[in-house]
Amino acid sequence: QVQLVESGGGLVQAGGSLRLSCAASGRSSTAFHMAWFRRAPGKEREFVASISRVGSLTYYADSVKGRFTISRDNAKNMVYLQMNNLKPEDTAVYYCAGDRSYTGTHRTPDQYDYWGQGTQVTVSS
Repeated sequence: QVQLVESGGGLVQAGGSLRLSCAASGRSSTAFHMAWFRRAPGKEREFVASISRVGSLTYYADSVKGRFTISRDNAKNMVYLQMNNLKPEDTAVYYCAGDRSYTGTHRTPDQYDYWGQGTQVTVSS
């Protein structure tokens, strides 16, 4: 059974930074295309960023491009999301997700097979 556990969320002022971590267990993380999604209050879950199995390709939502960086350390089965210049609209629960498939855009929640429990990020103005 694959488990994903997020950590690193918290309260930060606008303009600040946070680094989210996702620990994968039960199977090597190289088996999955990995992503971060988020869900703000009253909104649908939305794509934030994703990274290919060996980390050579990364994809970002337009809203976070240039501010967030996704990375992975396959030796440690870890995925990270470095978030800089945070804005109040980044406030959400952030989820780590793993996708077993090799096709598709990797931008829709339905494509992902495994999910973490989420970590809250709150950005104050």
